[in-house]
Amino acid sequence: MSSETDVPPETPVSTEAEADASPGTPAPGDAGPALELLVHGVGGTTPQDMLDDARTVRIAGDETAAVYRRATDADAEQHPERYRDRPIPEAYSWANLTSGNASRALWLILLPFMVVNLAHWMRPATQGLARAQRLYGVWVRLIALTLTVLLTAAACEVALDLTAWQCAGSAACADDHSWLGFLAPARHGWWSMPGRRLALASLVPTALVVLLWYLSNRTWTAYEAQRPPAHEQPGTAASGSGSGAGDAGDGPPGIRPALGRPGFWYGRRLVARLRAAHTAAGFLTVAALLTAPAVRHDRAAAGAAAPFAGTLLQAALGVCAVVAVYVVCRRGRSERTRDAVLDRTLITWLPGSALTLLGLSLVYTAWSRPGWASSGALPGDGAFWVTALAQGVLVALLAVTAHALYRRAPHPRIVLRGLGGPTVAMLACALGDVMTGGIAQRVADWLDGDATPGMGGGTIAGPPVLLSWQAAVIPVLLVLLLIPVAALAVRTVRASRRLGPAVEAEYPDATADSVRTRQIAAVRARAALTEATSWLVGLLSGTALLLGAGAVVGSWLTGEVPGRAAEGAAPFVRSAADTAQALGSWLIGLGFILFVTWGRRAYRQASARRTVGILWDVGTFWPRAAHPFAPPCYAERAVPDLAWRIATWTGSTGGRLVLSGHSQGSVLAAAAVWQLRDTTRHRVALLTYGSPLERLYGRWFPAYFGAGQLSGLNRELHCWRNLWRATDPIGGPVRVSADDERPGVDRGPLKDPLAYGRSARHPLPAPILGHADYQADPVFAEERAALLARLPSALPGQRSELPAPAPGGPAPAGPAANSARPQGSSGRSSA
Repeated sequence: MSSETDVPPETPVSTEAEADASPGTPAPGDAGPALELLVHGVGGTTPQDMLDDARTVRIAGDETAAVYRRATDADAEQHPERYRDRPIPEAYSWANLTSGNASRALWLILLPFMVVNLAHWMRPATQGLARAQRLYGVWVRLIALTLTVLLTAAACEVALDLTAWQCAGSAACADDHSWLGFLAPARHGWWSMPGRRLALASLVPTALVVLLWYLSNRTWTAYEAQRPPAHEQPGTAASGSGSGAGDAGDGPPGIRPALGRPGFWYGRRLVARLRAAHTAAGFLTVAALLTAPAVRHDRAAAGAAAPFAGTLLQAALGVCAVVAVYVVCRRGRSERTRDAVLDRTLITWLPGSALTLLGLSLVYTAWSRPGWASSGALPGDGAFWVTALAQGVLVALLAVTAHALYRRAPHPRIVLRGLGGPTVAMLACALGDVMTGGIAQRVADWLDGDATPGMGGGTIAGPPVLLSWQAAVIPVLLVLLLIPVAALAVRTVRASRRLGPAVEAEYPDATADSVRTRQIAAVRARAALTEATSWLVGLLSGTALLLGAGAVVGSWLTGEVPGRAAEGAAPFVRSAADTAQALGSWLIGLGFILFVTWGRRAYRQASARRTVGILWDVGTFWPRAAHPFAPPCYAERAVPDLAWRIATWTGSTGGRLVLSGHSQGSVLAAAAVWQLRDTTRHRVALLTYGSPLERLYGRWFPAYFGAGQLSGLNRELHCWRNLWRATDPIGGPVRVSADDERPGVDRGPLKDPLAYGRSARHPLPAPILGHADYQADPVFAEERAALLARLPSALPGQRSELPAPAPGGPAPAGPAANSARPQGSSGRSSA
């Protein structure tokens, strides 16, 4: 293979270079070269499995994401006579973007951040109401900010309150934990003063904020800071990249869909701004919780001169917090143009100022205060009440805004009548509460031995009362969820029985077998549950909101944990409260232990890391528009890779290309097609199978994959075909109907299994494939051949506007490509 050189996207290709690289004229009766570009789904299918060959070579890309071919196809462009009857198979592997190295296991602590980021993209599709659309983004970003405050406050609760203030301040607890001996007041050491213990312990939450900043900055450099191809689609340019441009309306017909805008996969500026604001919020949370007990002591001490300094410091913290909130609210995404501006002053001075105030808080709190002793819980634990109340109010405001948007353009396929975003945002808050309570409860149990936190009789007072109330509602929530889960189970059994005759009717030549019929019908009934899970998620979120509100009210009115608050009530009520508190504490602690164990396994074992990667495959498709500490968006690398590969190959060969996407790969394929120029897009056919484009993305993300967007995609493509099965729990029809100009997109449901029973052709029972192995169905090859036949033949000298490779070799996948040559063992299997 000849070596190739990438051309920067900003550099136009000259006419002379285009003439030199023009493909030859196809022979009479020859439609020209054809390429099938395969894109795998979740779980990380290997290139060897995708190409059905153990010997593969990497022709473009790196260890993170790359394009592969069979070793025998590496020089396919030099031997077109071999591929007159079949396309050149090529595989794009992006699995390592989500499950590559062991550090991906650290992303588990970012799960609430990832979930709230999804809520941003679940905005209902509508026309107009631009202010309401921008307001929707503001509410989600504020909810995301409260999650950062909540996680930081949890770290402060463990380090400052439970460890430095309560346990180190108690002689019995300090004796039980010898590693805290140097902090014990009985030792009369330099660190024995409460302020100095708190100052030392504050390094733990500060380190957590620094770690979150580091992870976000590191992935920002690798993902958001990578520039996409520099071109403008017709209709994408806006009058500027003003505030909230990305939150503006969906636009009238003729405007490019959101995923086709030049700036959609380039979130560099917004992520940098949000990272600065969230980092500052983390530092300010630590500083506020650190100074609160010192200011309280100084105000109570007669004749103390320090209250003025403490009050001034708290005022400075408040001003800096207002600036951080303003930065979060001020600007949304800029998608219509590629916003290359970077607010260097803001992203440097805002977290720097917060860190400076944190340093001053350390000095102020550590100042010598003779006679100051710690007792009870740390003053300032009201941060959890304020955060919980703010989250409830913001979720309610988000729900009102989402409902207003949905009413303008209702659609029966949108989940929960447009309330999918508020529902998921509430789940993110619930996850944050569970993680917070789990950490605090486990550490309190560990420090206090056998005593139940908050019930007395132990060596420490325990975590804030609100956390115990939140833990106590978990068993109630699980009991309430048993009702809809049982209803779904009954519904599934009944549906399975109804499907029996229909299953047997699909195999008229086979002898009926009740066991086989029930097996197939049960798989189809379970696959249909995907449509019903949205209401289960909505019920879970609504119940969590009501129970959380009850926990806030109960803890505020009583000031005691549920077990103590129920003393004097009826025996049944008292028993129920004790049981709920004990069981909730045990469940939340068990969840925390399982969470840590899962993360440890994912760090050490590649197989467990791939399982975690499946979660990220679905959750991190979208750019970080709400929370900068969420796991990075892999599509900001994968979509430009695919777009560059398609454009450069069609440009250099003038050939036909079938983009073949399975499961999540079909979503990446559709997003890449939207990013292509019109001239390139009309040389591409799209083949999707097991696709969640409409069933999941269209229903949950209607502003980006709704009915109008998918219909528009079909009109922009030369041809598109979607295969689906009734046994597939993930993929389904895209519901794009035929019209006078184009046939329908869907073909299905495909027969699954391919054979009902044993026969001469199928001596063994055929498996029920469900979501897997669509290529095993003969319909797959049939539809692929039909798409190739519908594409226009190659024309002499036809080229794309994007840079093309030299003749005789495959094109690089984009600017990230390292080399176009086969790259040794890195691109081959062990076979």
